Amino acid sequence: MNFEAVIGLEIHVEMNTKSKMFSTAPIRYGALPNSLTVPLDFAFPGTMPVVNKQAVINAIRICNALHMTIDRELWFDRKNYFYSDLPKGYQITQQQRPIGSNGYLEIETSLGKKKISIERLHLEEDTCKQLHSWDCTLLDYNRAGIPLVEIVSRPDLRSGQEARQYAEKIRSIVSFLDVSNGKMEEGSLRCDVNISLRPIGSEKYGTKVEIKNLNSFANIEKAVDYEIKRQEMILLSGDSVIQETRRFDEGIKQTVLMRLKTDAVDYKYFTEPNITPIRLSEEFIKDAIETSPELAEVKLARYKDLGLSDYDSQILISNKNTCAYFDKAIKSGPNAKLLANWIIVDVQAVLNKEMIEIDDFKVSPEHLGKLVLMIEKEQVSNKQGREIFQKLLEKDEDPEVIKKALGVDLINDNNMIAEAVKHVIDENPQAVVDYHNGKDRAVGFLVGQVMKKTAGKANPAIVSKLVIEELKRR
Repeated sequence: MNFEAVIGLEIHVEMNTKSKMFSTAPIRYGALPNSLTVPLDFAFPGTMPVVNKQAVINAIRICNALHMTIDRELWFDRKNYFYSDLPKGYQITQQQRPIGSNGYLEIETSLGKKKISIERLHLEEDTCKQLHSWDCTLLDYNRAGIPLVEIVSRPDLRSGQEARQYAEKIRSIVSFLDVSNGKMEEGSLRCDVNISLRPIGSEKYGTKVEIKNLNSFANIEKAVDYEIKRQEMILLSGDSVIQETRRFDEGIKQTVLMRLKTDAVDYKYFTEPNITPIRLSEEFIKDAIETSPELAEVKLARYKDLGLSDYDSQILISNKNTCAYFDKAIKSGPNAKLLANWIIVDVQAVLNKEMIEIDDFKVSPEHLGKLVLMIEKEQVSNKQGREIFQKLLEKDEDPEVIKKALGVDLINDNNMIAEAVKHVIDENPQAVVDYHNGKDRAVGFLVGQVMKKTAGKANPAIVSKLVIEELKRR
């Protein structure tokens, strides 16, 4: 019997805001434990929640990118459970009326584009961070209350590869919208997978297994693929899959049991009494959408219009900050293709060597753009441009200033170059013989000699043209 996997993802996205979802406590990754808290985070009596406006704006922007219906009223609910990560004894979330519903996202598969339906997107607060030791659990309430959106897909995914692509697309959207940094290693994006198997052709769902806290896109794919094989073996042996929660063990590359799911937990949801429903005006929603940063797909279309290849465009959009650098540099007026080559090759080489991100790159995008424009306009040669680039790495200043200091003006005077060409050819008569005997390398040799004679200042394109013209005359 052949089976079909039925997969749905629940993705939690930690949002970029200055303060928490319902309190004024600041947010900063890596701060000392329990140093970024206010009384509300510990549920002190008398404290009252206030909704973070920027978190709502962020949620609207994600909803719009995911083609979702946006609720015009903001309602919050209490999700009641007693656990150490929630000092209040409940979490403020949106159970009954999520801010976004009925959306979709398209991914690329081997069979073409596939539309993945998204059931809901809701706002909620994060819980505190737990640090488990052998004899105790330490609690860090810096994370308690950080704004989250949870994005719940419908079970439209069918493989580990599709699950990975979906998660990566979500990360791209929230990153380019500046809603979140999307870093799974920092917990800014967390993924749970629900997976079951059913006979191909059957409409009835099988027993669902949940895989919790997957911490990388590679592990999402590996965990799903392993779980498909595990459940298939169980079913083929005649046994039944048990409803349970599992985790992925990176060491053995397998999912392992965390706990059985015997009964559904009753969270006793009810409307949050301390937050009255908030009416979202059409103007507020429209402004949130219209002021959204560009998504990767929009950038791809714009880069295509600039003349970039799909390859160059994909490399640029693989990193949001690289895109931002390119977008600033292009304002200086250089050719887009030439600029992209410099960023992809020369700049990336420096980043790899120094093991830094482009945010820490010493050369400003404005100065790199100006340097590329100087090369394009043949004010300096490629070789001279690289000399200037090396100086920029030492001190980021106007490339024109460095050019004057180095004395690297490119010679574009045809008469001056023609005189040098004649001298070189006169000094190398054998090259003329070789050229007329069909040995094209003679041209390269003579061009090199002219460049040497002019200390590398002659325009190489003009040199090559005049060398060929002079050889034909002899």
